[in-house]
Amino acid sequence: MKILVINCGSSSLKFSLFNCGKECKETAVGHIDGIGLKNTKFTFKSEQYNLGLTIKCKSHSEAINIATKTLIKSNVIKNLSEINYVSHRVVHGGEKYKKATLIDKTTIKDIEKLSRLAPLHNPINLEGIKACKKLFPKTKQVAVFDTSFLQTLPEKAYLYAIPKYLHSKFNIRKYGFHGTNHKYITSETIKLLKDNKTKKIISCHLGNGSSITASIDGKAVETSMGFTPLEGLPMGTRSGNLDPSVILEIQKIKKLNTQKTDEFLNTECGLKALSEGSSDMRDIYAKYLKKDKIATFTIEYLSYSIAKYIGAYTAAMNGLDAIAFTGGMGEKAFYVREKTCNYLKHLGVELDKKKNEKSAQLISSKKSKIKVFVITADENKEIALETNKIN
Repeated sequence: MKILVINCGSSSLKFSLFNCGKECKETAVGHIDGIGLKNTKFTFKSEQYNLGLTIKCKSHSEAINIATKTLIKSNVIKNLSEINYVSHRVVHGGEKYKKATLIDKTTIKDIEKLSRLAPLHNPINLEGIKACKKLFPKTKQVAVFDTSFLQTLPEKAYLYAIPKYLHSKFNIRKYGFHGTNHKYITSETIKLLKDNKTKKIISCHLGNGSSITASIDGKAVETSMGFTPLEGLPMGTRSGNLDPSVILEIQKIKKLNTQKTDEFLNTECGLKALSEGSSDMRDIYAKYLKKDKIATFTIEYLSYSIAKYIGAYTAAMNGLDAIAFTGGMGEKAFYVREKTCNYLKHLGVELDKKKNEKSAQLISSKKSKIKVFVITADENKEIALETNKIN
């Protein structure tokens, strides 16, 4: 069975083709980045085809057309009728969608309604769905929601201490995000642990957007992002947790309306504010190596914040078996992993310095009471695996 995975970002398209039976094998992967800009980057790789070039691409619909034509041109498929399912990453599924779902008119209406909770993502996801319905009129379309894995959170974890009608009437609660990758990383970590004991895992998805999720036996019980992706850790340009009164004070000082305040907290804060310039950890680390005090503080602040969540979630689960780092920063920034784990020595966490610097899969030492892993993020594979369960 062939599954085409479509992952539409705000200005990008990631796509993968999988051959699925008992397992799912990726046969082609592509990335179109900078949609709507003058120079859009397009990379594509299959067993016999490899390209990287600059193209013109004005919309996600056009990007999907380019993707499907390339799949045929590269002989990965002969025609589009070979594809059995087209599966879409959808960021917000609210409280209704707890697993991969066949897309019909009701699903589309629900995704549209939920756009108020994810205005930067759900409308783009919908554009991808509608474009694929035109290209694949007879092929089944599937939605895999980022929020689904996190629907197992108990009430004590997802409710806010505000009047209950705000949840029942207006759906204000913690939803969490990055759920698709957290599910994949959690499943992979369970395989690596190899024993039959209860498995308490904390997955740390660290990148421009960052979140931490705690799970017991593969079911999420806590997560750091909230009603929106703004809650939790300080991120590339997002503030993370703040005293609500600080937000009100910022509005007064800067004379901002609600929309401008939201933009400020999402685009001008986080690592960008702490480092006084860059949201990119690579830039910050380059300054850190030159003993820049601001860069040193920024890395320490982030590591401290990550460690606080790991400590809190260990308490919430009454124990911990493994920590898994993932995402661009989680997989590459060994210095963030090292500084984070230095705060966790009281839990018995101990890293193998050489393995950590090489970003090996298992980076904890033999003496460590808790195993620490580095696992490559693969949202697209998890989407294919979830779709394969529908068949």
